[in-house]
Amino acid sequence: MVGGDGLTNLPPNRAKLQAKLEASEEAIASPEAREAGAAILLMVEYKGRIVGTSCVFPKVGAEWPFYSYRLTRQAALSTAVGRRHSQVLLNLVNDFDGECEVGGLFVDPDCRGMALGQLAARARYLFIASHRDWFGEKVIAELRGYQDANGQSPVWNAIGRHFYDMDFSEADRTGALKGNQFIADLGPRYPLYVSLLPRAAQDALDKPHDDGRPALQMLLAEGFRSGEYVDIFDGGPTLTADIDVVRTIRKANRLTFEGAADRGETRILAASKEGANFRAAFGECNDAGNLDRPTAEVLGLELGEDYIAVNC
Repeated sequence: MVGGDGLTNLPPNRAKLQAKLEASEEAIASPEAREAGAAILLMVEYKGRIVGTSCVFPKVGAEWPFYSYRLTRQAALSTAVGRRHSQVLLNLVNDFDGECEVGGLFVDPDCRGMALGQLAARARYLFIASHRDWFGEKVIAELRGYQDANGQSPVWNAIGRHFYDMDFSEADRTGALKGNQFIADLGPRYPLYVSLLPRAAQDALDKPHDDGRPALQMLLAEGFRSGEYVDIFDGGPTLTADIDVVRTIRKANRLTFEGAADRGETRILAASKEGANFRAAFGECNDAGNLDRPTAEVLGLELGEDYIAVNC
């Protein structure tokens, strides 16, 4: 299962995927590996097969700098002509250094529409809550940028291709497979005036790919903010949040499993275990706080064991 071009955390390269799985195992087991920036991969299982994935980066900017464009506004006033005008600038920055990142959200197209995307997305936050001391104070999320009907990125065509001398797909693969050093080597050294870009590129800044709109809405619902940073390749949104105000983390309760019920009245998202044994699932609980039996079995809970849960 690969995400294809544009989903850099799930590249169409078997050797690279194998390396990511091995790095994930190391990151779960080793604080040193987490400090080195390896992603922790979460897999979505449905009817006995893997149908989706998401990931958490405990620390970005560790292996190589994490580059973004920061949107800033510059105002100017001329008393000679009585004019005031402001410009929006794109500044190449690596402001994110040590923050946590959530990404890699992908669900098999044949299994969409069953809330598996929500499970993959929100499980990341319960993983963070279950391992809070592994992470810092802030979390970011990048979304793929807008592409037109012909699959072209207006932002890349207006900016990137002039600096990197390659098409968008090649640049995306290069970043995923070889890192971001070429961005520092070849990227713009000075701020770019947004007003000088073609109108299509201006309109595409901070706009997600059509496939990413549901993910954007989920991030905003969790308390992420957008509008300050965009991706350097396609201008897609880079959202930020304080970890402890993310809705799923903030509202998660630590509970003790005291027995299963045949059914429940309240729909919840629950998670148990730590490290490589971490599990998360949607389920139900009754007024006494008891989980429904199938969810308790999926989570592998035993009497007296702690778990965390948040109402849906």
